[in-house]
Amino acid sequence: MNPLLTPYYDKKLECLLCKEHFTTTKIRSNFIKVDFYDKDFCPNYRKSELNPLFYNVFVCPHCGFSFTEDFSKYFPPNTKEMIINKVSNHWVSQDYGKVRTTKRAINSYKLAAYCAALKKEKNVTIGGLYLRIGWLYRQLKNKEQELRFLKYAAQEYLHSYSNSDFHKTQMSEMKIMYLIAELSLLIGDQDQATIYLSKIIEKQNTTTERTIVEMAREQWQEMRENKKRSTA
Repeated sequence: MNPLLTPYYDKKLECLLCKEHFTTTKIRSNFIKVDFYDKDFCPNYRKSELNPLFYNVFVCPHCGFSFTEDFSKYFPPNTKEMIINKVSNHWVSQDYGKVRTTKRAINSYKLAAYCAALKKEKNVTIGGLYLRIGWLYRQLKNKEQELRFLKYAAQEYLHSYSNSDFHKTQMSEMKIMYLIAELSLLIGDQDQATIYLSKIIEKQNTTTERTIVEMAREQWQEMRENKKRSTA
């Protein structure tokens, strides 16, 4: 690796809303090292400060519209006007284009989640934003806020599963069911977790996603053992 190469580079973007151009920071892929993943797929990076999650959200310094690569370019009728009224007209110009702290990253995701809701983005997209906010609060060891946003994520993924808006995205049916189950466990909803783990196990012979099946089976077994211990 070139010793003069920094982990960061500038990416030029055009705002989906106001069409102004701006620059944001990204991390070079060869600097990103994952040590392990939590059960809800949260990546734990070897160097916590080199966390690419910090830079997923693009915050337009001109109008405040905040978005990710998962946002569609299409704005449903009246949503542009609503975003301008509720976001841009109150925007005090800030530069999110530099190196971000965890708290700064959380703020960028909250902005994106608000913009996504106003824009009527897919539930699966909004769920992904809430999930990552939960992960970042986990990094700060703020359990209360972590669980609050994991609960929001679970609700969005439930809506996504019901209306199938995850189709044609990177999210598969098995993965979204597993996430609903895992997030339900984390927020203390064992009944809902049981329902979705059961759905995965029922499909185990018709899927190629063996890793998801194994993870679901492990969680199922762990839940059964915990239940035995609590009733012993």
